[in-house]
Amino acid sequence: MAQRGRAAVGRPPTADLGLLTLAVVGISTSAPLIAATTAPVLAIAAWRCLLAAVATGPVVAWRQRAEIGRLSPRITTYAAVSGLTLAAHFAFWMTSLRFTSVASSTALVATQPVWAALIARRSGRDVPRRAWLGIGIALLGAFVLTGVDYSVSGRALFGDGLALVGALLAAAYVTIGEQVRRELSTATYTLIAYSASAVALFIGCLLAGSAISGYSSSDWWKIIALTAAAQLLGHTLISRVLRTTSATVTSLAILFEMPGATLVAAIWLGQVPSIAIWPAVALLFAGLSLVIASGDRETLLESPPG
Repeated sequence: MAQRGRAAVGRPPTADLGLLTLAVVGISTSAPLIAATTAPVLAIAAWRCLLAAVATGPVVAWRQRAEIGRLSPRITTYAAVSGLTLAAHFAFWMTSLRFTSVASSTALVATQPVWAALIARRSGRDVPRRAWLGIGIALLGAFVLTGVDYSVSGRALFGDGLALVGALLAAAYVTIGEQVRRELSTATYTLIAYSASAVALFIGCLLAGSAISGYSSSDWWKIIALTAAAQLLGHTLISRVLRTTSATVTSLAILFEMPGATLVAAIWLGQVPSIAIWPAVALLFAGLSLVIASGDRETLLESPPG
């Protein structure tokens, strides 16, 4: 995690700069992989959480055995609730990719820092004046983007709405997780959260009648790639970089998921975004940069939503 005494903005160590770049590349594949996978969205989310939990389990068993033995019902419950919030985030955001473009969905879900700042204000924390300016600019960008998509189709606008709800839920996930991680290591916390998220999503699959097996081998490989690139590589490396690099720099770097995912989708899926959306994306990027640069680590994105 970021340390309070570190400068808000500064060049990361060379090794961590490389790791951060690799992490952004990893999370930039998330939305295109989801859009390209034909399996039901809830099932994709359930399997990525289960596979991530299975991969994290041995690490926790090896390095955090003492911590596991000291787990209290209270902190375990909070970690599980965080996982349920993550499940809801995945359900809304990943579903949005069935209705709107990768470019629009990724840009709108990236508004997470805005909602995190508003949640922090609701909780009684001070939000700097510059952050309010950034929030206004980012929301203007979101308004312009949804207006552009409305001119394309009501279906795209519905997808935009799902992405925005996904961003709000991601902010809630990070807010709850920030409290839990004061008492738990990242590995133990993510094991509990991912496990709870997987259980909730598999139950959601059963209730919705979504198939949880019988996919093509291509879909299975995409789900594995999604888990490895976005869930494990992206999130893990970002957690590693936060030991030496400020949350401000890390969060600003994560914003490059927007153009990264758009580029991957354009090359791989042929989803070339309309010129009309770029002014909106520019407003979102500028507004989010202001929010991130003006906030402290408790109101920022410490892990990507994708």
